[in-house]
Amino acid sequence: MLKTVLVTGSSRGIGKAIAVKFAKKGYNVIINCVNSAERLAQVKKEIESYNVPCLSYVGDIGIYENAKELFSLAKKTFGSIDIVINNAGISYVGLLQDMNPDMWDNIIRTNLTSIYNTSHLAIPDMVSKKCGCILNISSVWGVAGASCEVAYSATKGAVNAFSKALAKELAPSGIKVIALALGAIDTEMNHFLDDSELIELINEIPSGRLGTATETADLVYGLATRHPYLTGQTIVMDGGWI
Repeated sequence: MLKTVLVTGSSRGIGKAIAVKFAKKGYNVIINCVNSAERLAQVKKEIESYNVPCLSYVGDIGIYENAKELFSLAKKTFGSIDIVINNAGISYVGLLQDMNPDMWDNIIRTNLTSIYNTSHLAIPDMVSKKCGCILNISSVWGVAGASCEVAYSATKGAVNAFSKALAKELAPSGIKVIALALGAIDTEMNHFLDDSELIELINEIPSGRLGTATETADLVYGLATRHPYLTGQTIVMDGGWI
């Protein structure tokens, strides 16, 4: 029986790369995004080209009823979910004083509440089977904090703490929980930088380059499917940057 993975925020970038990686390894794949239905359909088509089934869901997983609907569809289609990759996330670059309450609520819902929602819905079946993995994509700014990214840093710091605490709850049931704190990865999220800003950023990174979505997906797959004793940790992949 094939195992099933859910990857949130998987219409592009890191999420797409992770979903495709698991498809290549023969997993049933569930993909999701908030509103990019056309892009998600293309990802679904690519995943199915590897001869594995794919369920796609367009909707904000930060809203509990949407997450509940997704899990209901997943259960009908594949049964329980074995691995949850919480990748959905947004950033806000600017001074905290310029951020209005709606912007704050949106980033909290997207980056943090969505992880509560998927975890809350996945845990009962994982506990029943005594196995499973919840892997949360975080950021180095959740470890170090970033000026002009206070809200983003706060959500990612919370993701790291959430992962460590939940791992302690679920380890007796054989379930792993890990946070992966990423540095600068070459995705659309960083495309707001102009050429000079990008060069300046790369000059700060000892490895001399941005990370790639593909190498991120490779690491995610390894962390999620191997190393059963590795749980409750925030793994940093940043080219030696922070």
